[in-house]
Formats: sequence, structure tokens, C-alpha cells
Amino acid sequence: MNLLITIANFNYVIHMMNNRTDKFRKLISEHKDWPMLYYYKFIINNDPQKLEQLKVLFADSSEITYKTSKDLRYISLSCKQYMPDPESIISVYERAALVEGLIAL
Repeated sequence: MNLLITIANFNYVIHMMNNRTDKFRKLISEHKDWPMLYYYKFIINNDPQKLEQLKVLFADSSEITYKTSKDLRYISLSCKQYMPDPESIISVYERAALVEGLIAL
């Protein structure tokens, strides 16, 4: 029974993620001028490995800034990068979602 509930919950989460992605894709697709300067912001635990996992998602030409929380437990990564199309923006979010504990803003 627990396995069935877990699978049902997983399927629901996947459905909700796909629905949110579709809405986001539609919203950014309305932008007519590509490439576009896009701003990303992520928060993660202050862990050098996790930070490195995020940094590799962005081009060397990106403007990346970091800020730690007062207690140094968390770090935010903000990035400005020119993106060629909506799918490239979504791709970064999909790959970033693989970083454990990540919060995308």
C-alpha cells in the first residue's frame, strides 16, 4: 500500500512540475526579442560541491554573484546570462533541479 501511495505521489509531483514548466514556457515564449538577458537566482546549502554543480550550468561570459546568509549556512547564486531561446532557459532550471536541496527563485 505504501508503495502505491508513493508512486501516486511521485506521479502527481511530476504532473505538477510538467504543468508549471508548460506555463513558464508559454510565458517566456511571449517575449519576442531573442537572445534575451535572463536573471537566475538559486539558494543552496553553503557546500562547495553544490556550488560547483550550479556554476557549471552557466557560460564563462555570465555575470555571477554570490551572497552568504548571516549564519553562513546558505549561499545564493545570482546569474545574468544571455539566453538564445525559451528552451535554453528551461534547460538550466531542469539541470539545476538535480542539485540536492536547491531552491530556485
